[in-house]
Formats: sequence, C-alpha cells, structure tokens
Amino acid sequence: MEKMLYNGELTERSKITVDIEDRGYQFGDGVYEVIRVYNGQLFTGDEHLQRLMKSTESIGIKLPFSINEIKSQLIELIKANKLSSGIIYLQITRGVSQRNHLFPSADTLPVYIAYTREMQRPTAAMEKGVTAITVEDIRWLRCDIKSLNLLPNLLAKQKASESGCFEAIQHRNGIVTEGSSSNVSIVVDGIIKTHPATNLILNGITRKVMLEICRKNDIETKEETFTIEELLQADEVFLTGTTTEIMPIIEIDKRKIGNGTPGTLTKQLQAFFHDKVAECYPAPSKAK
Repeated sequence: MEKMLYNGELTERSKITVDIEDRGYQFGDGVYEVIRVYNGQLFTGDEHLQRLMKSTESIGIKLPFSINEIKSQLIELIKANKLSSGIIYLQITRGVSQRNHLFPSADTLPVYIAYTREMQRPTAAMEKGVTAITVEDIRWLRCDIKSLNLLPNLLAKQKASESGCFEAIQHRNGIVTEGSSSNVSIVVDGIIKTHPATNLILNGITRKVMLEICRKNDIETKEETFTIEELLQADEVFLTGTTTEIMPIIEIDKRKIGNGTPGTLTKQLQAFFHDKVAECYPAPSKAK
C-alpha cells in the first residue's frame, strides 16, 4: 500500500482524510514544495526545505518539525514507496479551525502532509523543445512565497493548454516575469538574462542551479528584467523548473524563437544539468 506522511507519521494513503475546516482547503492558507527524486535520492532537498521554511515564516506558520527532521521523514517516505524517479509533494497548512478570516488561536497545530509520485525525466520534450503563449500576470505581489493560492497560475496554464502550448509566459505591463509553473530565461548574444529574484517571481531552485552551473562554466548571466519584445526576438528561450529541468522553448505566440529548434547554449546547459544529477546521484549499477 502507498504510504504518505501525515503530521510526520508514515500512514497508508487510504486512511488519510482532510477535515472540511482545514484552512488550506477553505482559504488556501498554506504553502507547499515539490522536490525532485533521482535514483531514489532527494535532489536539492536542503534548498527546497529552506525555501519552505522561508515561505512558512512569511505567512506566520510555524513548521511542526525541524528541517532535518522533515528531511529524514522524506527519505523514509521514498524508501517506503520504493521511489526511484519522481517527485515528493509537501504541504503545510495553518491547521483545522472554525472558519474565520482571522488566524486561529496559537495552539492550533499546522497540518503537514507529503506524498510521492513516479515521474520520469521529460527527455523527449527537452530534446525537441516546447511552445508557449504570453499572458498578463494577474497574480498577487508576493509571488516569492510558494503559496497554495494558485488560481491565476491554473488559469494561465489552462489557456496555454487550450492553445496547444506547453506553458504560459506571464508579464506585467510588458515586462516578463515567469511561467505559470516555471522560471523563464532568454539568451541574447551568448548572455543569459532572467528576471531578478524579487517579490514578483518565485526564486526557483532549478533556476538557482542553472545560475550556479553558469558561474562554474564561465557563462555570462544577468539577473535583470526584459520585455516581451526582447523575449520574442531572443536567440534562445528556455524554462527552468523542478519537473521541467531545463526546457527549450522553440515558439511563442506562434512566432519561432531563433531557427525554431533548441538553441546551442540551452543544450549545453541541459548537458551540464544532467552531469550534475549524475555526479550527485549516480544510477545504481545493474547486477550481472
């Protein structure tokens, strides 16, 4: 039977219920993380959990366990479900209390759940590239908090899907922010540009890994804003995200990016990222 974590305890998924007055269910009053698992190991687990702590602190929720305790619990969850390649979804809500816009009393305990899902790397899409549309960014002004309030993101992603595209790239008054579930970068004359890590974007963990890779390989980057016009005229465009890794965009709003194929620098970054994963978490050797 599949196992989940419920308030720190491994429990069969079929035995877990959500109270109708859980504040995450009624208000979206909580935060979450999605952590990649390669070869049965957490990838950048510490970075994700540190961001989780920052998100909970930003909205006044006290984590029910220490970062190290949660990490140990997640490792046990991976083992219990025998997960090799996939993700862990982790969520903290403010807890269960009578519906009221005010925060509940201080003795209300947060509700913490986590579960696994098998997911292979999107290799075919990464090799071929994907398409996107642009949409107005209608989200609130604290996009740096990984909040459960994702309705604007869902509307954008659905619009992209209905247009036959993979992603919706959001903008505020013509300034590109990020995708509905990813960060966006462009390449112009060999230089990578990506929106600075302000309150207007989520500072993606894969985005940070990408920037680290660039520093180590002497690839110039600029964390600065760029316009839709710059986006459409860029030599290359790519997404970064936990499940998308480094994903080339070959067409936006039905306009080709570059020559309409994944760019050279994007493919180099993909190779560097693959090497980093392999270096940190080598595939288990096969028995002869």
